[in-house]
Amino acid sequence: MAKSAVLLLNLGSPDSTSVPDVKRYLHEFLGDERVIDKPDNAFLRSLLVRFIISRRAAASAHAYSTIWTDEGSPLIVTSQRTQVKLQSQLDLPVALAMNYGNPSIPATLAQLQAQDVTRLLLFPQYPHYAMSSWETVVVKVRREAARIAPAMQIECVAPYFADADYIAALVASARPHLAQPHDHLLFSYHSIPTRHLTKADSSHAHCQVVPDCCNTCSPAHATCYKAQCVATTKAFAAAAGLDPAKWSISFQSRLANEPWLEPYTDFEYKRLAAAGKKRLLVITPAFVTDCLETLEEIRVRGAEDFAAAGGQAFTAIPCLNDQPVWIDFLAKRIRQWQQSPTAA
Repeated sequence: MAKSAVLLLNLGSPDSTSVPDVKRYLHEFLGDERVIDKPDNAFLRSLLVRFIISRRAAASAHAYSTIWTDEGSPLIVTSQRTQVKLQSQLDLPVALAMNYGNPSIPATLAQLQAQDVTRLLLFPQYPHYAMSSWETVVVKVRREAARIAPAMQIECVAPYFADADYIAALVASARPHLAQPHDHLLFSYHSIPTRHLTKADSSHAHCQVVPDCCNTCSPAHATCYKAQCVATTKAFAAAAGLDPAKWSISFQSRLANEPWLEPYTDFEYKRLAAAGKKRLLVITPAFVTDCLETLEEIRVRGAEDFAAAGGQAFTAIPCLNDQPVWIDFLAKRIRQWQQSPTAA
């Protein structure tokens, strides 16, 4: 009989906050051709990556140092806690790997191969499809598995951006914060280059072509990050009973020199404060685990930027992390997979 296992997949972190470790991490991350995919020439792209790293490494190392804990990277530590809690609910091995850094995908696959695992469910910790997140980690696992464990059957959870149980978990985790007095709820998603939308649209006839394309039903939405972010937000707003006038969407963590998804989160702080929204909640549904982008960019710098713009109260709603509602969601989806016809 097949021996099944689950592999949780997340982005990763540097091994430490030292500049050399951050440089190694950024080189692996930004060197991914699905993260920085231009110019097409590999040599020119590598030069661009080196230039970006030379400009960002020291600042990134400092940013990591502001969120680092005694246990290490918040992303890694929380992911490990999620793994342990999920393992306690399941009767099959639960492994964890990061697309960049450690624990690495090759090392984890080798461990699963040594445990005689023959059927593996990939569970990317990304609710939404994007070439630079969901796609690249799945492609990497399949590529490494073909080399390390060619007989292993690889299956994958599809993006779950509008899954009713995921939305319910997200709303439940946010309820205590929504119950507090506030003027506005900002949904901040990680941004991507706008051209990634058209690149992911195999028809080349919908994304950025059809008016109001994100709200116009199309098969292209299966690989459209922005449409999926909109779907998550609308489902959350409906489930939570939000006032349409008291929420909006923005995008964070952009790089310069080309158009990225808008409106930009840091610009929204100024706009909302100027509009009289003095008490702001920010939720980051593209991330299921708190990390540099949620802890330093939103919780620290976001609060500072909003205050500087005239805001009076700023609350960053934590990610799902290792909350019971998230563990229950993961366990339910995995049990459904186990009960499928080919499960062990």
